[in-house]
Order: sequence, then structure tokens, then C-alpha cells
Amino acid sequence: MRFLTTAAVLTVALATPAHAHAQELSGTLQKIKDTGAISLGVRDSALPFSYIDDHQNIVGYAIDICMKIVDEIKAELKLDKLDVNETVVTSSNRIPLMANGTVDLECGSTTNNAERQKQVSFTNTHFLTASRFVSKKALKLDQIDDLKGKAVVSVSGTINLGQLTKVNAARSLGITVMNAKDVPEAFLMVETDRAQAFVMDDIMLATMIASSKDPSLYAISSAAFNDPEPYGIMMRKEDVPFKTVVDRATSKLYKSPEIEKIYNKWFMEPVPPRGLNFHIPMPAAMKKSFENPSDNPNPASYGG
Repeated sequence: MRFLTTAAVLTVALATPAHAHAQELSGTLQKIKDTGAISLGVRDSALPFSYIDDHQNIVGYAIDICMKIVDEIKAELKLDKLDVNETVVTSSNRIPLMANGTVDLECGSTTNNAERQKQVSFTNTHFLTASRFVSKKALKLDQIDDLKGKAVVSVSGTINLGQLTKVNAARSLGITVMNAKDVPEAFLMVETDRAQAFVMDDIMLATMIASSKDPSLYAISSAAFNDPEPYGIMMRKEDVPFKTVVDRATSKLYKSPEIEKIYNKWFMEPVPPRGLNFHIPMPAAMKKSFENPSDNPNPASYGG
């Protein structure tokens, strides 16, 4: 009896770690383990972060980062295979689709701010951008007050639209604020003179100008609506085990030389499908943020 009791205790002791490890899985990690798949929320026109190339594949800077996260999750769950499903999201539906479980990671150009952190979580910052406006050079618009009485467009569901609306009211500019469904549609409204200016993250404006028929026609304002704000890969809120793995993946990447290679691939070299080169060197503030990865939503924490 003493032998059997000891053996039973030993069996329980040996089994406990494995059982405890199994119990640790919950939320998104459990979902991925059970289904053998992860769902990425992607953008189809957020060049060069997430967009469709000439082979109808979703590619981009944020996609490359997300695939590094996928590799980390696969290793964490000890999976031989992990299927990657893609769902195209928009500025308006990306947070609802995250909240209802349709997508597990949102890989695009989403601004991380305190308001959004009430609804979702973000991993470490992968880009910094300020909100400015693009207009035709012939109009000679450069300062925010130059927009007085003008028709100005931004994209529905974005921080930029809120900034434009707030400034318009605060300064009594009498701007006719217009909504577009996405970045290409908004830029087209400037191209076709339906709007005199388009307010968006400066990097997105730069990519649209580079993609236009005649880039020499357009200028980005020197005036900004805000300090440079952080972009982050978005995930569900209050899923600590999943966020821990995702943060570990991005932290390792950003502290390695590989992040500079990935950055240069999309911002300093020709990108498909038209071989555009945006010639945007990595800003000093971004290099500094990669040395100490953070999901801080406060622009001031990145050096302004």
C-alpha cells in the first residue's frame, strides 16, 4: 500500500506540470490551437503597409511583421503547421471585427491611442506618423488656417477625420468636411477637384502622391494636426497570454537588425506592383523606439 501510494503521488506530481501548462491556454491562443489557424485582418489599399500586389497577394510592411508574429505563435503552441487566413478590413469595421473574434491580429496602419486602448490592445509600435493634408500645389495651401472655407476630405472611422472636425470647430474655419471610404477614394477626390485637400497620416499621403499620375502636382502641408503618433498591430483587449507572445515576437524583431531590412524593403526600395520608391529613411525617433519597444500611445513618449 505504501508503494502504491508513493507511486500514485509520483504520477500526480509528474502529470501536474503538463496539466497546468494545458490550463494556461485560453482566449486567442486556445482558439488558434483548437483550429490550427490564425486570422489576420488586412488592408487591400494601405500601401506600403498592407495592400494587394500584382499577383493578388496581400503584402506590405505590416504583413511582414505579422508573419514574424505568426512564427512566434506557431513555436509557442508547438504546432507543425499553422494556417493563415486573411480578412480584408476597413477603417470603420476593423475594431468591431477584432472584438467579435473574426480577426486575431490587425495588420495595417492603425494608430495606437488612449481612446482605442479602451476597446483593443496593441503590440509594440512599428511606425510613427503625423496627420497632415495634401493638396494641389497650385492652390498654395500649407497651413491649417489655409483650409478656411474649403472642401476637405478624410477617411471614415479614422483619427484624422476626428482631428479635422475638431480643428474646424475650434478655429471656426467653415470647412466643408467630407467623408471617403478609404485612402484611394479620398485622394481621388483631390485629383478630381471635388475636395481641395485630404487630411491623413503623412506617410499615407506620401504613398498616394508617389502612386499618382503626376506626383509633381501635389504637396503635403508643413503644418501638422498633431505630434507624430504610433502605429501598432492590433489585437483583442484583456487577452494577456496572447499579448505576451505577440509582444515578445515584435520586441525580438525590433531589437534585431532584421527590422531595418524589412523597413528598407518597403520604404527605401522599389515595391510592387509599379516599382514605386518612396525614399523615406527611418526617422531617428523610430530607431530610438525600436531600441526599447513599447505600446505606449502617447506621442510625447517617442520624442515628438
